[in-house]
Amino acid sequence: MRLHTVALSLLALPCWLTVVSATALTYKLDASEKACFYTYVESPPAKVAFYFAVQSGGSFDVDYSVVGPNEKVIMEGSKERQGDFVFSAETVGEYRFCFDNDMSTFAEKLVDFEITVENEERAKLPSKQGAPPEQASALEESIFKISGQLSTISRNQKYFRTRENRNFSTVRSTEQRIFNFSVIEGLMMMTMAALQVFIVRFFFQGARKVIFCLPPTVQVISPNPALLISMIRLRMMQFLARFLF
Repeated sequence: MRLHTVALSLLALPCWLTVVSATALTYKLDASEKACFYTYVESPPAKVAFYFAVQSGGSFDVDYSVVGPNEKVIMEGSKERQGDFVFSAETVGEYRFCFDNDMSTFAEKLVDFEITVENEERAKLPSKQGAPPEQASALEESIFKISGQLSTISRNQKYFRTRENRNFSTVRSTEQRIFNFSVIEGLMMMTMAALQVFIVRFFFQGARKVIFCLPPTVQVISPNPALLISMIRLRMMQFLARFLF
């Protein structure tokens, strides 16, 4: 197994309400490859959000794992198409997020993922002289509400993008199967026609030879050619049904 480790340095950016750092990437995971991404938590407790979705490749599944400091496994899963998790980081140190494509021998996977680290501590807002405390509290609640709505919109966009890619892959696979079935059906029809012509010609050539060799007093009764052709068609349809179904 090939192991590719990609380190991501996530720097905490000060915000006037919370301290948040986030990274969203798209990574091409080769067959039998394991890729790991890292983030560092400096001031616990911190809320860590982890989202991933397989956009293309194989059966749209991948193995994942999240390992904290001291090699403690926080979460893991196998053959998952997408995931959206939030956990609390209680320990200072490096957290590892890994994707494993060991189950695929040839298929490559395109994985979208996002890692977000958010500290829960709020900064103290400067109060304006003469302004009541309720005004600042209402402003905070409005900002948090807008932030939640933006997060919901972002999640929905990711979800619909994943569904669009998977539906496109399904349509492309169905189109390829229909084309293959049409080619096989055409070849079978041509084979049946050629076989019918060959059998009918062989039958009449053999019948002429038998009639030529028999004495004049012997009456030759030949089978019905239409019945023979019907039997051949029935056998070919039975073979086609077994081959396809």
